[in-house]
Amino acid sequence: MKLRQLLLGAIMTISMAACTGLPNGIGPVKEFNVERYQGTWYEIARLDHAFERGMQNVTATYSQNSDGSIKVVNRGYVTEERVWKEAIGKAKFVANKEIAHLKVSFFGPFYGSYVVFELDEDYQYAFVTSYNRDYLWLLSRTPKVSEAVMNKFKATSDRYGFDTEALIYMEHEAIEQE
Repeated sequence: MKLRQLLLGAIMTISMAACTGLPNGIGPVKEFNVERYQGTWYEIARLDHAFERGMQNVTATYSQNSDGSIKVVNRGYVTEERVWKEAIGKAKFVANKEIAHLKVSFFGPFYGSYVVFELDEDYQYAFVTSYNRDYLWLLSRTPKVSEAVMNKFKATSDRYGFDTEALIYMEHEAIEQE
């Protein structure tokens, strides 16, 4: 029985570590300034995944919690249901706060990797991934980006092996609260 518990514990630890790791060949931004990163970011493009499927007008807002972690508020409009949905989570730095590799949780003890691998020097746009190449986001401080930023995002993402043909592009338009 003890061996079974030990084995189960080891499998869970490895699984959780894999979800907070880095994709092969992609490194996080160094000299990261979390204070400058805080605030609201607009999602411009992403790869599809279940927890944002059918959403437009998606934003992510980051702020400092009193314990040093980062409060994460993801918000989006589910077009088919005509409702706003929001998820509140917590992010913690994996190594230290100068390296843009965090682990984020929206569901208790389960964390996933949040890796900023490209960041504008003025903190106006960011390229973000997770522990593997199934996750990719272009975030911006504004609801639209220039063609140059979009081209850089696609070229960089292609170079790192992301499926940029599968990108979903956000629409940010005024929607009345319902």
